[in-house]
Amino acid sequence: MADIKYYDVILKPVITEKSMTQMADKKYTFLVHVDANKSQIKEAVEKMFEGTKVESVNTMNNHPKTRTRGRITGKRPETKKAIVQLTKDSKEIEIFEGL
Repeated sequence: MADIKYYDVILKPVITEKSMTQMADKKYTFLVHVDANKSQIKEAVEKMFEGTKVESVNTMNNHPKTRTRGRITGKRPETKKAIVQLTKDSKEIEIFEGL
């Protein structure tokens, strides 16, 4: 397994209708590195966003789909999503404010 630093774990936030409604419950959705585990995701969120305390982390692996163009077949990249639940006394994440 590769040595992943905390700033390489979180790739980008996921902005969907469902993720926006979950933000009222302090649940934030991120695309994360495929090899990252739950403890690395928790550490990355707490270090990158000051004043946040993570209560739990749920992860989902999205397996690659096969795509065909003519006779050539290929696969889309594998992705991983994480839903991070913050504690009640935690500060909110700034990048989601004003959305």
